[in-house]
Amino acid sequence: MNRTHFAPQNDWDASPRHTDRSSFESLAVNADASLTPVPGDHERVVEFDFPRVSIGVAEYAEGPTGVTVVEVEGGARTAIDERGGAIGITGRYPFNHAIAIAGGSVHGLAAASGVTDALLEERGRRTGFGDLSLVTGACIYDFAVRDNAITPDNALGRAAHERRDARHVPVGRAGAGVGGSCGKMSPRSTEWAGQGAAFREFGGFKVLALTVVNAVGAVIDRDGTVLRGNVQPDGTRRHPVIDGTGLFENEQASPEGPQTGNTTISVVVTNAKLSDTDLRQLATQIHSSMHRGIQPFHTQLDGDTLFLLTTDEVDLPVYNPRDGLGQSIASFGAIASEVMWDAIIEGVR
Repeated sequence: MNRTHFAPQNDWDASPRHTDRSSFESLAVNADASLTPVPGDHERVVEFDFPRVSIGVAEYAEGPTGVTVVEVEGGARTAIDERGGAIGITGRYPFNHAIAIAGGSVHGLAAASGVTDALLEERGRRTGFGDLSLVTGACIYDFAVRDNAITPDNALGRAAHERRDARHVPVGRAGAGVGGSCGKMSPRSTEWAGQGAAFREFGGFKVLALTVVNAVGAVIDRDGTVLRGNVQPDGTRRHPVIDGTGLFENEQASPEGPQTGNTTISVVVTNAKLSDTDLRQLATQIHSSMHRGIQPFHTQLDGDTLFLLTTDEVDLPVYNPRDGLGQSIASFGAIASEVMWDAIIEGVR
């Protein structure tokens, strides 16, 4: 059963959502402001039912910038699929208790330490090797759409952990996605994107997908419509391939060019039991599928990363790879890929 909670289609606001533009110099930093973590003002949520899994968000309105933390009680084996030309990540553990996504580019990676410190407190301040909490952090570059250098920090990471929810995750301009944008073929064509999520249950299996879209590419619907990004002066949107074709045919680039500093960070949690090999390949399959919803994707201007975590609870149907019958894992990956496309779309409504 698809448990994704979508906003009604007639609530879709198709009007352009133009972003601001940074001057990139002499900007206010955290020390210049009295920062207070806030939960943000979120009108939309996605519901999920996944024991041991919770998601928390916290933001600095002064940015705006934020943190999203996906936690699994007891931890989960993790595969990491890294693509693109500018990866921002810390930890890279094969087993994680939490994944912390933050704005603020490399400076925002400090938020992961806040989650680690909060887990240390909760687990009795034990520091035996087997007691350590493993938190991998990843970041998006959200400086281009705001004229300040406020960044997620240890305190904001702690706040996201403290506000975690085991039933709902906010979507849209929320958490790490509050400063996300897309369709950046030029600064003037950029639109706000955000954080998306989707959840599906089928045959005893659970798939929870979360993505923070901050891509140079535009977000594409299943019928090929450009939902967000690459907005034109008349308010319409066009597929980025049109700009690319014009570049080669006219043999000259736009004087502005596409914006640098882009990263889409995604997390998928499942309860399917997977071997290490299947876990890695499934992460690759889901991540590769995201090019359908974001075009172009995995470019030299992006730092895309997907984390796949499994709680190892439900066996997949047995198959014999010698007979070429990899249908079980391949079909599971196809379903999970559709859930991720749901999440991408939900992030830009």
